[in-house]
Amino acid sequence: MTLPQSGPLVGTSTPDAEYSAPQHPAQAGAKADGRRRRLPWWVEFPAMVVLGLVIALAIKTCLFQVFSIPSGSMENTLRIGDRVAVNKMAPLLGWEPAPGEPVVFKDPGGWLPVQPSSGNAFSDAVGSTLSFVGLLPPKDDNYLVKRVIATEGETVRCAGKTLTVNGSAVSEPYLHPGDDSCSGLDFGPVTVPQGYIWVEGDHRSGSADSRYHQGGPGAGAVPVANVVGPTSAIVWPLGHLDWFGWLGK
Repeated sequence: MTLPQSGPLVGTSTPDAEYSAPQHPAQAGAKADGRRRRLPWWVEFPAMVVLGLVIALAIKTCLFQVFSIPSGSMENTLRIGDRVAVNKMAPLLGWEPAPGEPVVFKDPGGWLPVQPSSGNAFSDAVGSTLSFVGLLPPKDDNYLVKRVIATEGETVRCAGKTLTVNGSAVSEPYLHPGDDSCSGLDFGPVTVPQGYIWVEGDHRSGSADSRYHQGGPGAGAVPVANVVGPTSAIVWPLGHLDWFGWLGK
């Protein structure tokens, strides 16, 4: 005997039936529009600026910092007006200056004259802020760039045209054309104190480097603690871009 078929029970749903909760009018409008509401430009723009400055500050603090070359003491490797990127991560990873590397270091005292202010309080404030986050070279500009010649415990000497470290002659293919290693200034022997480095410019005849400050702190040598890091690249101008490597060699 066949039972008669009946329809669905009251209160149940068929397989293809769906329950849809009522939507708030604003939600329905947003779904229909298919777009998320954007913040006003006067809110977005400052937020983007702040984010950019935070990123720049993080890069300057842990990765790279840009410095300006104010003189020709490192020509022709580095020229006046070049912007160089210094690897600040290297010291954090245990790097120590080694002979042959160009490095940037803070003035150990008396190497540079006092830098005058522009006299414009607003531009000084803006420049100091951009320098602080790493978008401009340091505002006080009391940093120098030279090449490491000798490190702690090594004995350096220059006589005639020959530079020696621990009695061995140093090959210097980076010297400015027309210069020799001594360029008329014989010195030494000088033993570099512990925790210091001996630095000289590639443009030997135009560089007031360790040779000229033997009467000052460190007897001309620079404290390793003053070294920011190795010069890794020239990033400006575009016509003089160059890459020296992570450690500046």
